Amino acid sequence: MKREKLVSSIAVLATICLAAIWSNPNGAKVPYKVLKTTSDKVEIRKGGFGSDACAYPGDSSKFYLVTDRGPNIDYKGPNGKGKMFPVPKYNPQIGLFQFQKDGSVKLLKTISLKNPKGKKITGLPNPKGKGATGETAYDMNEKLLGLDEYGLDCEGLVAMKDGTFWISDEYGPHIVHFSAKGKELERISPYGMTTNGRKIPAVFARRRANRGMEGLAKTPDEKFLVGIMQSTLYNPSKKEITNKSLIRIVKFEIATGKTWQYLYQQNPETGSCSGITALSNDEFIVIERDGKFSGEEEAHKYLYKINLKDATDVNGDEKAEAGIMIKGKTLEQCSQGEIEAAGINFAKKELIADLVTEIGYAHDKLEGLWLLDDNTICVANDNDFALIEKDNRLCQKIIPGTNEVEDDVVYTIKF
Repeated sequence: MKREKLVSSIAVLATICLAAIWSNPNGAKVPYKVLKTTSDKVEIRKGGFGSDACAYPGDSSKFYLVTDRGPNIDYKGPNGKGKMFPVPKYNPQIGLFQFQKDGSVKLLKTISLKNPKGKKITGLPNPKGKGATGETAYDMNEKLLGLDEYGLDCEGLVAMKDGTFWISDEYGPHIVHFSAKGKELERISPYGMTTNGRKIPAVFARRRANRGMEGLAKTPDEKFLVGIMQSTLYNPSKKEITNKSLIRIVKFEIATGKTWQYLYQQNPETGSCSGITALSNDEFIVIERDGKFSGEEEAHKYLYKINLKDATDVNGDEKAEAGIMIKGKTLEQCSQGEIEAAGINFAKKELIADLVTEIGYAHDKLEGLWLLDDNTICVANDNDFALIEKDNRLCQKIIPGTNEVEDDVVYTIKF
């Protein structure tokens, strides 16, 4: 079955019924090592893969997973609020994995992400004017850490046929091109930290901190990158926005740097768009999710098929910090009805899977997404290095109702 037929099949499934089953109902655990054990016997598990995923070009048995900025928790202390990094020099990396005949997953290699000079980057926040989120970084002794102008909080991952990678992140947001060995080739952002003078539209600088470009896809012809924001931009500010489910999608032509923007209305009960993969140049599968474990309260993890073909390009002047306006208001200040009345069409969406209701997905963070083959979708969770924060302390992340430490797990779903 070709990819175009999968698009048609998914449309039928969404209309008639969900006909999906776990190929591996218990999932395939991603291998890990213990990076560090705290004095409270909390394991910081080396791995942390699952912030995003993508297919390995030319071999469906292989796939890539990427880490985010590394182990961290929210911090509030005598020195102020911020993020605590128990492993400050942690190096974000890409892992190449392969499905084994017994259903397990094997780590084949890791690729360390490096700056243009070949030095390993960290996941520490960027300085002002280069993607800063306003976060202050501390170590476990509550001492102030520095910043990293090349630091990334990786969230979107694309592997190209030439062996290179594109990564989107939550800091800038940035879209960064890396060589096959992980060396930065180009960094594209709304700021001045742009290698070749190319930028994404200025309005994206108004992303909510830690809610940047959560997903990134390439079109099948590899001519375009398509990035989706996790949440509504604070445009013009947090207090002034009213449409808190409005999501922006950016399309970037790799050869020219030309951009387009489209609007997507997410479900109010989810709050996050955390992954995207392409079916064609116009059709994509996206993840909508909340941050809840299904074992402790009502949770929502959805897969939607979306279509950009008839969606209106709202790019306007790329240099406009507020983007296009409607009667003096930013798009984030307008309701869906007001936006549609102005002649703007949203991306069309169709539900193809409710992973909690139909399949029993138990993890809090659904973030990795790729097509294994023409009939199979793969998903992966982000386990946050098996850490959570309680009362300003590092604690082990346990799946509710069990004594099981949460691992990164890959699931395959056949349609």
